[in-house]
Amino acid sequence: MPEIKEKKVRTVRLPNIIEALLPIVVMMVLMVYGLAKGDYVDAHMPLMVAIVVACIVGCVCGHTFSDMLAGMLDQLNASMEAILILCTVGILVASFIMSGTIPALIYYGLDLLTPKLFLPIGCIMCAVVGLACGSSWTATATIGIAFLGIGAGLGINPAITAGMIISGAYVGDKFSPLSDTTNLAAAVAKTGLFDHVTAMVSTTAPTFVIALILYTILGLNIDTAGYDPTVATDLQAAIYNGFNINPFLLVPILVIIAACIMKLPGLVGIAISVGCGVLFAAIFQGMTDISTIFNTLHYGTGFESGNELADNLLSRGGMDHQMWTINLILLAVAYGGALARCGCVESLFGKLKNKLHSVGSLILATLLTSLFCDATMCDQFLGIGVPAPLYAEKYDEMGLGRNMLSRTLEDCGTLWAVMFPWTGCGAYQMGVLGIHPFVYFPFAFVNLLNPIYAAITAFLGRNIFWADGSYTNLFGKTRAGKPAGAPEKEHEIAVKNLAERRAAGKAPSINA
Repeated sequence: MPEIKEKKVRTVRLPNIIEALLPIVVMMVLMVYGLAKGDYVDAHMPLMVAIVVACIVGCVCGHTFSDMLAGMLDQLNASMEAILILCTVGILVASFIMSGTIPALIYYGLDLLTPKLFLPIGCIMCAVVGLACGSSWTATATIGIAFLGIGAGLGINPAITAGMIISGAYVGDKFSPLSDTTNLAAAVAKTGLFDHVTAMVSTTAPTFVIALILYTILGLNIDTAGYDPTVATDLQAAIYNGFNINPFLLVPILVIIAACIMKLPGLVGIAISVGCGVLFAAIFQGMTDISTIFNTLHYGTGFESGNELADNLLSRGGMDHQMWTINLILLAVAYGGALARCGCVESLFGKLKNKLHSVGSLILATLLTSLFCDATMCDQFLGIGVPAPLYAEKYDEMGLGRNMLSRTLEDCGTLWAVMFPWTGCGAYQMGVLGIHPFVYFPFAFVNLLNPIYAAITAFLGRNIFWADGSYTNLFGKTRAGKPAGAPEKEHEIAVKNLAERRAAGKAPSINA
């Protein structure tokens, strides 16, 4: 009888602290080196090298390459809807420009500018453009530059103007269902896109109001003797001459808002909005040639007016324009999956999870982990994508909604990434605005205050979304609502845990 050989079982262990930090250190060193040299400032290649290092660490700890690859693919699969949405976001931006919607927003918004109210109105305008484009980067690189020039004409400290621009741009980015980080946060937390947007309103809207009050106070104390309105009027003239401008062009923005309120799936809402944009382009701008429409949707708009600012502002969008971001997200998510699969994240933060016994401590831990990832991994996508799988089960354990997780990931992962000059966000904004992040960040009141507000309200037991759809407001009242999207099995576990915590007096009951 032939001898039966026993199959050797691989022993898998968690990496030690040095092994766990190695991929992170490699990523950070390569990013900082590229930024210091100035020859290569993107995160793509450092991410590629860091993924290889993470896979090597995983193999040293007993994982096979197939196992590591499976970990990366699992995270990528969870993010595929966000990536598909990103493909269509570029199309939407192009459709909103060629229809005249974004030009009309800028045109009418500039009419609201007055010297004394420049800071609060400018912040609102940057938020509107960020919302319409779904990109803080687009908002700062276009209308943000205009406001920087206007602010200089008013004699306003450029650091204050830059902080205002950053605040407004990131409010629009967070509220927009078109934003890459908004879609990524919803995807990695495995919740609905509009559930996530709704949750973000609960922290970002109050801090936005606080920021507007602060900017108003600063603005009322500015000497306006040197005000030069020509930057705004020249931009308006270029837009007016290049488009048929009328109030009806704002309707597509209402379509996006309606999609948010109706909680339509992200791809459905964007598809309807694109259709609306194309229809308005045909009706109001006379764009009826299908080849021209397809070219614009694919490659973006090309606007030539002779006004450099207007040309830069309105030569945007297109599906092709999104590929840089999509490539980065693919690598960032794969990197996060590799770190999670080989146990680096668990080794660094796993023991912390066992010490979290309240909603406030969990929210604070998530915020700090996102901040750590922003600072050490040099990218906001990692500040969102890496902490998500680490804390997801803990949110279920405490009976919280998955949109509470997605909201918290963005509260710090998105907003504080711009504080560091060595991150992709910080480097980009420093290059666009010409001001060091350490100089403008104290005046970026929304970005600065949002995570603090989120942590304080959580510790007070307020502003919390629960797994069964109920919401505890700022006054401590808990009202019933529709549950946020979540994986079916995990949702059932979270609802059961919530019921047990309510029975034990550890979670608030729904008020009649």
